[in-house]
Amino acid sequence: MQMKKLFMMLMAGMLVTACASKPKAEEAEEPAKKVLVLYYSVTNTTKQIAEYIQQKTGADIEAIQTVEELPTDYQELLQLSGKMRESNTLPELKPLAHNVADYDLIFFGYPIWFGTYAQPVKTLVASGVLNGKTVVPFCTSGSSGVKESAENLKKDVPNINIPESFNVRASLMDKMPATVDRVLISLGLMEGENEVLADYSAQQAPTADETAIFDAAISTYPMMKGAKVISAGSRTTSKGTDYKFVAEGGMGGTMDVYVTKENGDVAPYFTAVDR
Repeated sequence: MQMKKLFMMLMAGMLVTACASKPKAEEAEEPAKKVLVLYYSVTNTTKQIAEYIQQKTGADIEAIQTVEELPTDYQELLQLSGKMRESNTLPELKPLAHNVADYDLIFFGYPIWFGTYAQPVKTLVASGVLNGKTVVPFCTSGSSGVKESAENLKKDVPNINIPESFNVRASLMDKMPATVDRVLISLGLMEGENEVLADYSAQQAPTADETAIFDAAISTYPMMKGAKVISAGSRTTSKGTDYKFVAEGGMGGTMDVYVTKENGDVAPYFTAVDR
């Protein structure tokens, strides 16, 4: 009887040991986001950014195309886009090959026309395909930032989620990869150290050095000629110092001018103007 009891105890111990040593089932990994890069580009500047995002993420990619081809000459395009804006003309688009509803995240690229996204992009927005989606707007322009167009998306698209947005001036395309990489890292789509940018300091009267930085940054841009800085805020980044200047004149009225001064002997440059 004692032998039987001892045998039963040994068997129970072996069973407990076996259960304890059995490896736990691996936790199911979160499925990868399905990403689409959807963009409109006339001069191929926005296209370059879209293709860079696609190369870095392996996302699907598609260009928004108008049925009627638009001019690529800047002056002709400027005149035509002005007429479209005044008449609120929404150009007809070719059907998309991809079903936007199938994607978790949409990178949405466009050039800025008169402060916001181009008229062909308005056609797509009005179609409702972005309703309720998570969208990362990115834009190209001569000077305008992404702020106004992103705000318009929030007004025009029900339940849209915009976790990030960014702009690249056409003259700063050499700095585009660093801008895009920062966004991709912040979204978890690319490995690397996530640099969380601090808020700008409170606006104060500009110092002589800050005024000199502002003047140097806008000196090569004719449309900013005559602009005067009113106040300045700043933040330190891994590559130098970003400034947010409030200025007046130049293009008319009051505007926010964003300037970067990189570490080392590098001339300051402005990255965007928000009116």
